[in-house]
Amino acid sequence: MSTLTFYKKHLQGHALGTPSRFPAIALPIKYSVATELDEDDGLFINYGMHSDSLPYTMNDNYDGPLEELELDAAVLENSHIRAEVVISLGGRLWSIYDKDSQRDLIVDNHQFRPGNLAIRNAWFAGGIEYNVGRRGHDAQTCNTRFAAETTDDDGTPVLRIYEFSRDALTPFQIDFFLPDDSKFLYARVRITNPTEQVMPMYWWSNIAVEEREGSRVIVPTYETYANAYLNGHHALSKIKLPDGAGYDGTYPTNHKKALDYFFKIPENSRKYETVIYPDGKGFAFCSTARLQGRKLFVWGQGAGGKHWQRNLMAPDTPDYIEIQGGVAHTQSECLPMPPKTVWEWLEAYGPIEMPPEKCFGDWDTAVKAVSAEINRIMPQEKLDELFLRTRKSISLKPATCKVAGTGWGALENLLRKKNSTPQLEFGEVGPEQADWKQLLETGEMNDEPPTSYMVQEEWFELLKKAKPGWKVLFHLALNYYRRNDLERAYDCMNKSLTLSQNAWNLQAQAYFYRFAGRKAEASALFQKAMELEPDDASLAKSSLRSLRALEDYSAVLNVWNILSEQVKSRPMNQFLYADALAHTGKLEEAEAIIMADGGLEIPDIREGEISTSELYIYIQVEKAKLQGITLDPKQVQVPRALDLRMS
Repeated sequence: MSTLTFYKKHLQGHALGTPSRFPAIALPIKYSVATELDEDDGLFINYGMHSDSLPYTMNDNYDGPLEELELDAAVLENSHIRAEVVISLGGRLWSIYDKDSQRDLIVDNHQFRPGNLAIRNAWFAGGIEYNVGRRGHDAQTCNTRFAAETTDDDGTPVLRIYEFSRDALTPFQIDFFLPDDSKFLYARVRITNPTEQVMPMYWWSNIAVEEREGSRVIVPTYETYANAYLNGHHALSKIKLPDGAGYDGTYPTNHKKALDYFFKIPENSRKYETVIYPDGKGFAFCSTARLQGRKLFVWGQGAGGKHWQRNLMAPDTPDYIEIQGGVAHTQSECLPMPPKTVWEWLEAYGPIEMPPEKCFGDWDTAVKAVSAEINRIMPQEKLDELFLRTRKSISLKPATCKVAGTGWGALENLLRKKNSTPQLEFGEVGPEQADWKQLLETGEMNDEPPTSYMVQEEWFELLKKAKPGWKVLFHLALNYYRRNDLERAYDCMNKSLTLSQNAWNLQAQAYFYRFAGRKAEASALFQKAMELEPDDASLAKSSLRSLRALEDYSAVLNVWNILSEQVKSRPMNQFLYADALAHTGKLEEAEAIIMADGGLEIPDIREGEISTSELYIYIQVEKAKLQGITLDPKQVQVPRALDLRMS
């Protein structure tokens, strides 16, 4: 019999502290995407992208020691499969264990080791992650989502993970179920656009599987969109499979650098992706047609990629690659979702075993052999029938809430005066939504620091009609800035500062000035904001980074002594201080900081950022100059702890 059990999972990890109290005005994942595509590819490149991370704040407080964490979790289990979901961490499908072959089908990370890869900074590796609403690792990926239980009509237990996407203004749900004799776990996804607007929609299911020498990823296609990571830029081009890059890219360990393959699966082909290991055993990921995209991500075999891998994984957890599925063909695009529309599909995860000789030679032979086996173990007709049947028997059924998520869905229901998804119970609003509930009910806001931020059109209209206190004007300025209405943004922020000068409106105005090229004014305001809140580590991190971007190194040194000792001790702030020392001639002091204890490890440094390597090289080149020596930067050997270069 299939069972569903809720329990408390105990796991070693770095505790995720309180999120930043300040709006994320700067976009941490801003990339330029250069493309070489055909006129009939029909991709929506850059559609649905944002110039900031609003309405969110950063989850950047996780640089403490390893400790034991207690997390809400659930297990679905039958005689073949045991699947674990960690509700407290974005509803992540943490592990799938195949009892028959006694092996993990996906990577079970034995520690929670966050890094700066997501929309809100904190992200972690392993399992299957579900990303919705906007490009990037989901804003809720490290936060508790709603969890509920219900049953299929045949009595099969169902675990429902659900939430409200603040980006796309859409409720969504993932219904996991494992029939009694099934060797496949199913995830039935449903996204609802209840609005009157076309919404840019993004969805990718990211599956971490073991990286093993000699393994091969097999997908039913002969073309791929290859995406290279080039120091903050993306270069997307279409190449032939398997060896259009000059080597066979279907073997993950053949890639020397971090890279994506977005496989161009023909419209009428099965939508699946498999990884096959040298012994013929592997993992199969299938879906119905709506989930059309498939992807391979590798960190590459270079020192930087390996360093990133190990920073994210427990010491006893293997290296990983990701195989993924999305509603679009690539992750540089969203798809337009019509008003008053529901998108649904069914995903299936399970074991596959093939004769190795059929998988590791000619590509055409491998594709045909794996396709035949997929059709045998998971026929399309079975998947489609199960998908259609479970719309009413699972997805539209009410469920009993076991763990509560955020109050954003409840606030949206208050705003619209109805629940567009009655099968999803969103509970009550909480403290994070308090400002907006007050605005909705009274038409004004109190003078306390903001509890959260909004850029949604309906709230923007309410702000325009509200009593104009400093906080209302501050929120209006953020909304005008998001819409690139800079004149009104400056006007509102200036009026807000006239009524009350505080760290919130000072920092926001500083960002406005920074991106307008008004360097001196921006620097002065960043410093003033830190002086008002010297105990806030997140404020210090973002402001010091901005001062570094402005190349105002003396300002970093000026403000350093007013910061609290706890804020100074944070690894990111230590690095930014060392960088300022180096660029003001204090090379030895800077080197001592970044080389302490074998090299400064910065848990929240951004994916793809190479500033630690650059600083070490800069120090060595400048020290050589003082000795009359010209040192070629390419000849500097960067210590492993500081080397995060992936290209």
